[in-house]
Amino acid sequence: MTHSVLFGLILVLSYIVLFVAERVWPLRQRKYPQQPRIYVNAIFTIFVLCIAALLIGPIVKYMLQFTHDYSFGLLHLYPIPAMVSMILGFLLMDLTMYYWHWMNHKIPWLWRFHNVHHVDPDLDVTTSMRFHMIEIAYSSIFRIIQISLIGLDPIIFISYELVFQCNTFFHHSNIKLPIQLERILNKIMVTPRMHGIHHSDYRDETDRNYGIVFSFWDHMHRTIKLNIAQININIGVPAYQKPKDNTLINLLVMPFRQQKNYWILNNDKKHLFRETSQDLPINTLAE
Repeated sequence: MTHSVLFGLILVLSYIVLFVAERVWPLRQRKYPQQPRIYVNAIFTIFVLCIAALLIGPIVKYMLQFTHDYSFGLLHLYPIPAMVSMILGFLLMDLTMYYWHWMNHKIPWLWRFHNVHHVDPDLDVTTSMRFHMIEIAYSSIFRIIQISLIGLDPIIFISYELVFQCNTFFHHSNIKLPIQLERILNKIMVTPRMHGIHHSDYRDETDRNYGIVFSFWDHMHRTIKLNIAQININIGVPAYQKPKDNTLINLLVMPFRQQKNYWILNNDKKHLFRETSQDLPINTLAE
């Protein structure tokens, strides 16, 4: 069995397990019927896989070969043990993904496309692959910079990508873990409750919890916010809550249209209510 086949089987199995589990143990109640969302998200998933195969894959392969042939990148500056190189490479990959996620929220042009991911009115494992194909396409530029600056070995890249994708499925899932277990896991990794806050329709919460695999980047950059109970979270973007906003055609053309006032709710009052209603520290997950 080739590495690519094994990689694919692990991802498919992880996706299926989470898809079933979140229907048996749901964390949040759904706002809309499942079928239309699943259809739309499945189409976007196909688009993402096609762009990844036709564009991202060849670019990544070329850049990995380039950094290897020319000993280019940070990991090639000094001779270090292979294990140390692997750990540093893994951490640097996740740190740069944190910055890339942050940029997609802070740069208006990038947010136009990333918003397609956030306007999903419910959050589950199908949301994890719901990205506009243009966002996936221009992320290839980031991949070139990321791989060349770090100087990744193919083994490091493949190892990180496997963990990255599995945890992306996991933290987007609507699976309800025992709160004590999730608090333990969340000390190291991004979990469903943590990422659920990131998909809140309140901007101060959407602009938190940018981590992909490790949660400590948000602690280090002071973008962590955990003490919001999932029952108080409304998933989505306020200006795009109507069913027609989430049709396939509207999502495809949304970034090219005049943008609505995304955060139209009175977030100041909501923020006051949430802050005064929580008795947990900001870095502790709420039930």
